[in-house]
Amino acid sequence: MQLGMIGLGRMGAGMARRLMRQGHACVVYDAAAQAAKPLQQEGALVADSLSDLVRKLEPPRAVWIMLPAAVVGGTVAALEGLLAPGDIVVDGGNSHYREDLARAAFLKSKGIHYVDVGTSGGVWGLAEGFCLMIGGEDAVVRHLDPLFAALAPGLGAVPRTPGRQGQSGTAEQGYLHCGGAGAGHFVKMVHNGIEYGIMQAYAEGLNVLRHAGAGKAARSADAETAPLANPKDYRYEFDVGGVAEVWRRGSVIRSWLLDLAAHALHADPGLEAFRSEVSDSGEGRWTLQAAIDTSVPVPVLSAAVYARFASRGEDDFANRLLSALRAEFGGHAADKK
Repeated sequence: MQLGMIGLGRMGAGMARRLMRQGHACVVYDAAAQAAKPLQQEGALVADSLSDLVRKLEPPRAVWIMLPAAVVGGTVAALEGLLAPGDIVVDGGNSHYREDLARAAFLKSKGIHYVDVGTSGGVWGLAEGFCLMIGGEDAVVRHLDPLFAALAPGLGAVPRTPGRQGQSGTAEQGYLHCGGAGAGHFVKMVHNGIEYGIMQAYAEGLNVLRHAGAGKAARSADAETAPLANPKDYRYEFDVGGVAEVWRRGSVIRSWLLDLAAHALHADPGLEAFRSEVSDSGEGRWTLQAAIDTSVPVPVLSAAVYARFASRGEDDFANRLLSALRAEFGGHAADKK
């Protein structure tokens, strides 16, 4: 099949490469023209604008947008004036599912189809394949199936779930039609909310191990410092990277994220090359909002999102207020600068 790929960043370029390596034709475009040059050398047809990309595609056209959520709306609006009835727009980024509902309705009024695809795999997707969570019309999703199959990992080395042998469907191949418009991004939204929680659990647990030698450190003996009750119980010096490594083998908490943690700790045991401020791109927040709207308790996911806010100093004023209150009611001078 032929596909137009808009956005050649960390994932978009890898997706175009994976498609071309499996025999599909790609017309590619990126606002930063130099991003397309390596793909051109690998066989992609390069467009110098959105209108040029549309011209180089054969109808019915399929255009895949792989851009940050903030610029998807403007790109869809621009494409609407360039595409024809029967063409397909695919948003493979991390848009909010409610925006999918609006975009699908708007494009439908123009005779243009819209498919949302939650895409997971990151920079490893080129080699390992991308996990795809798909929302859209049945017939349109079936039409795009060769592209989804090429991008997805396939059965690979993952053991089959007992009892699934003989069942139809594509979930075992690494892609799934989840439902109508917005369904793909809804599932990806929750996927990322879970990702926040898993990452936070590893981060907190390994941090406890890193501080298990607290009993060896000298501690102030004053009214402002809580004493360590039994210093002799905390005199360990764990190889945190080694612990992550051993957990990868046979442990019930092993996962790909743990693999990545072990890799990072091996390369930089103190993680000195990394900032302590952690970004959040929106999906965690959206998952919490959906949970609130549907009265679903998600305390772990909530804590993980709030931890990211705190890492960026968003709790600075609250912490200074706590110090102010201690100084007000108890005269704790240590809490003042």
